Amino acid sequence: MEAAVWTPDPATIERANVTSLARAQSLQGVEALYRWSTDDRVGYWSAMIERLGIVFETPPRAIRGSADPQSPDWLPGARLNIVESCFAGDADRVAIVYQRAGAIHEMSVRELRSSVARFAAGYAAEGFRPGDHVAVAMAMSVEAVVAYLGIITAGGVVVSIADSFAAEEIAIRLALTEPVATVTQDHIERAGKSLPMYDKVVAAGGERCIVVAAGDPGELRPSDVRWQSFLGDSERFEPVVAEPGDEINILFSSGTTGDPKVIPWTQLTPIKAAADGHLHQDIHPGEVVAWPTNLGWMMGPWLIYASLINGAAMALHDDAPTGRSFVEFVEGAGVTMLGVVPSLVASWRTTDVLDGADWSRVRVVSSTGEASNAEDYRWFMERLGAPMIEYCGGTEIGGGYVSGTVVEPAVPSTFTMPAFGLDVVILDDEGETADHGELFLVPPSIGLSEVLLNQDHGDVYYASLPASDLPLRRHGDRMERLENGSYRAQGRVDDTMNLGGIKVSAAEIERAAGAAPGVSELAAVAVPPAGGGPSRLVIFAVPDATFTPDVATWRSQMQVAITAELNPLFKIHDVVAVEDLPRTASQKVMRRQLRGEYRR
Repeated sequence: MEAAVWTPDPATIERANVTSLARAQSLQGVEALYRWSTDDRVGYWSAMIERLGIVFETPPRAIRGSADPQSPDWLPGARLNIVESCFAGDADRVAIVYQRAGAIHEMSVRELRSSVARFAAGYAAEGFRPGDHVAVAMAMSVEAVVAYLGIITAGGVVVSIADSFAAEEIAIRLALTEPVATVTQDHIERAGKSLPMYDKVVAAGGERCIVVAAGDPGELRPSDVRWQSFLGDSERFEPVVAEPGDEINILFSSGTTGDPKVIPWTQLTPIKAAADGHLHQDIHPGEVVAWPTNLGWMMGPWLIYASLINGAAMALHDDAPTGRSFVEFVEGAGVTMLGVVPSLVASWRTTDVLDGADWSRVRVVSSTGEASNAEDYRWFMERLGAPMIEYCGGTEIGGGYVSGTVVEPAVPSTFTMPAFGLDVVILDDEGETADHGELFLVPPSIGLSEVLLNQDHGDVYYASLPASDLPLRRHGDRMERLENGSYRAQGRVDDTMNLGGIKVSAAEIERAAGAAPGVSELAAVAVPPAGGGPSRLVIFAVPDATFTPDVATWRSQMQVAITAELNPLFKIHDVVAVEDLPRTASQKVMRRQLRGEYRR
């Protein structure tokens, strides 16, 4: 069991949102608060809706209308437009801190609301109707946020597409959702390179584009329109109200094999995102939240709602987060809550990019995307003197199912508790409660999906579940519960290997082998031999920037570690040095792609 790197002081505990909520419910401590949140889910969500200041045109007649855990009918009778909750409170507070052309700028809530109204007016003037799908395929910029909120304000449904996708991947997502238009930009400036975006959308079959110009966009097709021409003149627009369960955003699963799952977010999902940000990341009014992301990953919409609904500003950087420019932006923007992914911290650790940085205002760091490396995160917490709140969830949850809080000691690469309002259970291969195995959710919770647009939701999440006295919902992650009650991620069930007749997760192999000198990051896969027989363990490793890899030495060092920490039956067949690992938009390593490309 790893030792805690950070322990909260009395001032941190006193200020925490968790402490405030516990006192309001006359409860002592985080454990009692969590148990209340799952035992009385109606009471929990009622309290959170009030604390977050969710704005209704017509208040709900109840918090939950049905006892069915798969279809709980949250907030029956309510009418709202969730964007209004993003603008509540002081209109002069900062909504966005952003970098453009090397300078840092601020946009107030009043200014953001005016820009959103202009976009919504343009949406209506163009003849788009409530319920229409409009894609957003661009970097996470001010215009992307304005378009996102403007589409929803006008009653439309955002189709979120990652800017990193190739034209073929964009085409798949356009075909699955059939948007009436796509908001994009001419090109993206990233790490000194100019990357085409508009051309990719056109090649993907985007029939009508609204194009933001980063520079000279050149000629557009007759069907397309420039951003400034699309915006309406009026800075006032009456938001289109709808029911809580109506769709506002369509996102996609990782899609590392076959078509991705098409997952709709409703007006309920932002409440889950904001509640998690309030209690787990401890976001307060007036703070600044940065999380390098895009709208094609759930953390993009999450960032919008978790910051704005909590009265904080979101910080948007216009270049790659691995460079010195991002480090200086975090300092200059006054970031207080910083979101990361494991590969980003690994990159910072192997370079000198953080040298001389003043990140003293960063009081909370949070990580998601994949299982993290404990040594990387120990280094990072020690350097910042701030807690790392691990956060694991999914697009179909709208947030996390396990996390931590700022009132508990922070141990690298562990989660201290399930997310508030959502219980979990771990079952072994025989369907028995265990400390190591597949994790299942215990519904209901605001934020959980109830529909997939291209698959049967019941088959994906509820079919063929182990027998249980509890209602269960499949999620597909493996998890380990440690002796002190905390949790450690073991990767996806799909990434479980059978080596020497024993099941082991890719995350366990990677955790042991990743300590080899000179390794920046790695991925373990089990590759079946061409002629059949037991799968063979292959490790793909990325060297540190200043390290010349010797794969024979790596293999020996990794084998020693795996033998000592896991099992001597887990034999490494091969180690392959690579420049980088293939990743999805959410930064998950595409192990299936590595497995398919291996030819030895």
